[in-house]
Amino acid sequence: MSEELPRVPRFHDPSTPVRVGNSWWIFATGTGVVSRVSERLEGPWREGPPVFKEMPAWHRKIVPEHKGHLWAPEVLRFGRRYWVYYSVSSWGSNRSAIGLASNETLDPGDPKFGWKDEGVVIESKREDAYNAIDPHVLADDDGRLWMSFGSFWSGIHLVELDATTGKAHGERKEVHRLAWSKEVEAPAILKRDGYYHLFVSRGLCCRGVKSTYEIRYGRSRNITGPYVDEDGVEMVTGGGSLLVKGEGFRIGPGHPAFFVNQGRTFLSFHYYDARFDGRPSLGMGRLDFSESGWPTLTVD
Repeated sequence: MSEELPRVPRFHDPSTPVRVGNSWWIFATGTGVVSRVSERLEGPWREGPPVFKEMPAWHRKIVPEHKGHLWAPEVLRFGRRYWVYYSVSSWGSNRSAIGLASNETLDPGDPKFGWKDEGVVIESKREDAYNAIDPHVLADDDGRLWMSFGSFWSGIHLVELDATTGKAHGERKEVHRLAWSKEVEAPAILKRDGYYHLFVSRGLCCRGVKSTYEIRYGRSRNITGPYVDEDGVEMVTGGGSLLVKGEGFRIGPGHPAFFVNQGRTFLSFHYYDARFDGRPSLGMGRLDFSESGWPTLTVD
């Protein structure tokens, strides 16, 4: 018999945790993009306001099957605003779009609080070889802005964004293919010591304790690749070294993101908690690197 479920928010596809004042904020999959807030990373987490109380009209125009459930958001502060990227899609289809909303603050008690719909960043049509969902954005040292994304189809891809608008670049429009396997999605890129480290989720999500997600990685000197794993196998041909897989009560860890707290780098992810009927929950671990520069994860 399962334990009694504690009254805490669910976390599915959690964004990068960001600190605003004395509080940490995380966005996650849910109606209108849900938010969670806590004064401590260990919790307890409370439900915050959604990004959208009313869906922008373009959501249904681009994805008619869409019903308000927005997936896999990512948040970063760039310039003077917070930018939240999110996915508009429907199950099993690559007719999708990545949207953008912005806000001057994440504190709903601040008079300046208010989400602005910035529209479409990138979309995919049924004839495209990729699926425009699961965005992760990296602001590079040279000021350029890059978005990795993708789910199944031909794998993980990368596009450059306009660093002023946060949307698709008007001139540099190439879509770079970074990784592939039969079941791969939810990428994230971390830059460290001259390498770009690509982390991906492989396997199946969204099946509770039957989920098979695991996080794998590779690295490259160039953000556009090629990314290779510890055995020298390119990720675009199916390579990827294992970082963490389901063990104990943590089933199907996936959807990685990174943040720094007290000078240490951490990786956040979701998993399906076998103690509570596979409820999607928030996991975190300390991300370190070996002498040869490869990542290791310590999860308490």
